[in-house]
Amino acid sequence: DTRVHIVTPPLVNKYPTPQAKAKAKPEELMRLIQSTGFFRNKAKSILGFCQGIVARHGGKVPQTMEELIKLPGIGRKSANAILGYAFGVPGIVVDTHMIRLSNRMGFTKHKDPVKIEHDLMTLIPKKEWTKFSSCMVWHGRRCCVARKPLCSKCPIGHLCPSYGIGI
Repeated sequence: DTRVHIVTPPLVNKYPTPQAKAKAKPEELMRLIQSTGFFRNKAKSILGFCQGIVARHGGKVPQTMEELIKLPGIGRKSANAILGYAFGVPGIVVDTHMIRLSNRMGFTKHKDPVKIEHDLMTLIPKKEWTKFSSCMVWHGRRCCVARKPLCSKCPIGHLCPSYGIGI
């Protein structure tokens, strides 16, 4: 997200390590990320995650789904993002865009993120999971938007069973 790219540099400059973030005051974290929305929950998650990394893993981010989801503030979506983007471990990141697009495109009929993740795992080659996630999120933000999809501008509209819902 554009907003995340704006708030990240000041956050990393002030708290460059998990150890530093683990000691941060919640109010200070909230102030730094306030413009992202849901900043209270995000600050709590950042604190919990970093405190967990420090206490359980010596300040190093774990590289398995099993270990990541045991940390406070981390679910499958975040774990898949961390694994895919930081460590090159393929994962399908199921966010609101992925839920919406996967249903519109007929990849799943589920609303539950874990069920959607498993449906997509059977359709997409494993080595493409992370890239597929990025492409779907990009497409969901710029073309297949929630309220009024830009179907007439969609480069893959001819493949989509929901083509025309936004026209």
